[in-house]
Amino acid sequence: MHTRHGGFRLQPVRLPRDLALLVEWMNDPVVSAFWELCGPADLTDHHVRDQLDADGRSMPCLGLLDGTPMSYWEVYRADLDPLARHYPARPHDTGLHLLIGPAAQRGRGLGGTLIAALTQRILRERQACRRVVAEPDVRNLPSVRAFLRAGFRYDSELLLPEKHAALMVYDRVR
Repeated sequence: MHTRHGGFRLQPVRLPRDLALLVEWMNDPVVSAFWELCGPADLTDHHVRDQLDADGRSMPCLGLLDGTPMSYWEVYRADLDPLARHYPARPHDTGLHLLIGPAAQRGRGLGGTLIAALTQRILRERQACRRVVAEPDVRNLPSVRAFLRAGFRYDSELLLPEKHAALMVYDRVR
């Protein structure tokens, strides 16, 4: 996908190849405040491997900008996820989790640009998907702002077991 920041693409995570990079990002204090995967490599390995070994409902990916890994994404079927018990899920809702890894890449509008590009790709490639959702922690204001810049609306707040989340929704019909 071409963006104003350069060429962006997702690449499925491959373990053990990508583990050291993911662990580095998960142990960054800004990231760990919201991802709760700060710690040894086996913690991140377990989190990612569970998705890779499952039924394909969640796809963990590295985001590459001009060929350089700079973000981690989870694209998942939100309607089949435990999240669906906490909001009025619709069939084929697709969810996004993401983090921008290197600190130098944060705070320059990149998140909103990449979220918008990926959202459009999801809606092009998944015809049954009528909306894309995300649930960042309400305290993660940079993430909430990035989703708003990408065209998502702040739908509601959810009290999830692990966080107080902002339900962000992008509807296909715009």
